[in-house]
Formats: sequence, C-alpha cells, structure tokens
Amino acid sequence: MITVASYLTVEMGHRLRRVRERVNKRLVQAFVETHTPREVAVSFSIGVFVTALPTLGTGLLVFLGLAVLSRVSKIAMFASVLVLNPVVKWGVYAASYSLGRLLLGPVPDASFTSVSASMGVDVLARLWLGNLLLATLFAAVGYVFALRTVEAFRRRTQAEPSTDRSLSTQE
Repeated sequence: MITVASYLTVEMGHRLRRVRERVNKRLVQAFVETHTPREVAVSFSIGVFVTALPTLGTGLLVFLGLAVLSRVSKIAMFASVLVLNPVVKWGVYAASYSLGRLLLGPVPDASFTSVSASMGVDVLARLWLGNLLLATLFAAVGYVFALRTVEAFRRRTQAEPSTDRSLSTQE
C-alpha cells in the first residue's frame, strides 16, 4: 500500500531529477559558447543570486541589463531560473524569513493570525537579511557546481577523438 508520504517523496525525487536535467541541458549549451569555464560559472552564480532575491519580477530586467551591458553567458545566467523557479521560491522566502528571524529576533507582537501593516518594515528586514544570506550561499554553491560541470564537460569533449576530418593533418 502506497502512503501519501511515500508518494510525495517519490514525486519530489522525480521533480528534482527533471529540474537537474533541464539545468544540465542549459549548462551544456553554455559550455559550447566561447566563454571560459569561470565566465560561465560566474554568469550562472549571478543568475542564481538575482533569482533568489525577492525582486517581484524585476529580476528579469536585471538579467536583460546584464545581458546587454556585460559579457556574461546569457544561457548560463538564464539557466539559473530553472533552479529557483516560482514554486521553489516560496520555500526560499520562508527559509529566508526564518533565518532573518533567527538573526534579528521575532517581530514584536506578531503572530500567524495577527499581522499588521505597521509590522511591514520589521518583517521585510528579516526577509531581506535572510534572503541576502541565502542568495549568497546559493550563488557560491552555484558557482562551484557550474565551474566543475563546465570543466568536466570540456575535458570529456577534448578527450574524445575528433570526427571532423578537415581538422586532421594531411598524410
């Protein structure tokens, strides 16, 4: 008999695997660009950092600005959106607020059932502090992940024999 908990565990595993496969596919596209592995990794980590922030949709404008004004890997930067999609971001926000609350303490007179507009600044301060810390952590992990993945991919493709005869030496 399948329990709800076991079904949810299996379903979450499938979803995580699909997200990982989509991110890997986008990163592979970035690997064949002319960017160095470090440029791809920095682009991915910038994307993760911006995506993790509670930008209320303005993160896309930041992405577009970076894509136009800098030499980032656009594919790697936009691949980060797959990691922190809108469904996952709610969990990030909850974790961010909890971390901010842990560091700054609870909001005075706040409870789950009684939140007022006057508490907004205190709530936002906790959300932003926790979110900046988590975004920085996610960006660092994203950088290491992308750098190692790009380097491994390029080593593997360089080790494979070339099938293009035009590049081989003439006999």
